[in-house]
Parts: sequence; structure tokens; C-alpha cells
Amino acid sequence: MFTKSTKKGRIFLGLCASLIILVAGCGNNEETADKESVASSTAESAEVVASASISSKPEDLVMGLSEEGGWIFAATDDITLTEDLVVAGTFYDKDDTSADIYRKLALYAQDEDRKVTAEYTLTVPTIIVESPNFKIENGTVVGDIVVKAEGFTLANSTVEGNVTFDSQELMDASTFDGETITGETTVAK
Repeated sequence: MFTKSTKKGRIFLGLCASLIILVAGCGNNEETADKESVASSTAESAEVVASASISSKPEDLVMGLSEEGGWIFAATDDITLTEDLVVAGTFYDKDDTSADIYRKLALYAQDEDRKVTAEYTLTVPTIIVESPNFKIENGTVVGDIVVKAEGFTLANSTVEGNVTFDSQELMDASTFDGETITGETTVAK
């Protein structure tokens, strides 16, 4: 049989082992809950930006605003292009074909309350806008913009260059909201 001290030692070891198992089990549950929470948040974020292009790489910007791109491109830093950028194709807000035709270049970062936390600069010889209802929001475009589609919008952004519209009708169908244009805003002759 066991002596009193050996029996107490085994009970003590048993309690320690039980405590370790209990703590490890709780830790796994918390870790699993954290992983599930992160996975859920990531899935929700993925749904929101399902067709969004988010990058600071020039090649991603060119692809993101091409006919094969998406309804929005969000820059994550300043971007410089050495060739003209053609914004082409018809897209819908959040890729919902029952929504309005809409395309956006977001030159900014925002927090969870949608407060702008940083603005970026796109340096490009010329942006050629062929997508209807294309909006440049926040940030700065260093270069010219040629508008060949209806519904162009500049919102809280700066253009260090000229903005030229292919026709008076296109200029009349545009929206300027809090923008600064350092060059001329004209209709092509």
C-alpha cells in the first residue's frame, strides 16, 4: 500500500495534471474562438471587397482599371506610371448589375469609421477615361486627364495638370466636388 506522503504526492501530481489539462483546454477554446473570429472578419471583409483591387504596384493599377479589372481600385501608397493609364470598361457599383454603373479610383486609406487617414499621389502622363461614371476620390493626380465618357467625377482630389473633355456634353455631365485643378479645364477642339 501507499504511504501517506506518497499518496499526497500522487494526489498533488494528479491535481497539477488536471489543472494543466484544464488550462490547455481553455486556451485551445480561446484560440479556436479567436481563429473563428478572424476567419469571420476576413470573410466579411472579402465580401465587401470581392472585386476590389487593392495595391500600390503600378501593374496592378493598370490591370485593375482596365476592361478586365474591377469596379474599384484602392491605392495603398503613391504610384508612378511612365505610360498613359486607360480606364476602360463598364462596371457596376460593387459589381452588382442591378446597381448603377460606377467605377472608382480611391487614392486614400480610411479607418473603420470611413474617416480618411492617408491620401496618395498617382503620377502618370495622362489618364484616359473611357469608363462611364468614373470617380477619382481624394489624393492627387500628377498628370493630365482626358475624359471620353459620361459621368466623370472628381471628389476631394487634386489634379496637378489639365482636364480635357472630348465634348461640352461630357463636361456638363461631370461632377466636381471639393477638387483642385492646377491646369486648365477645357473641351477638346
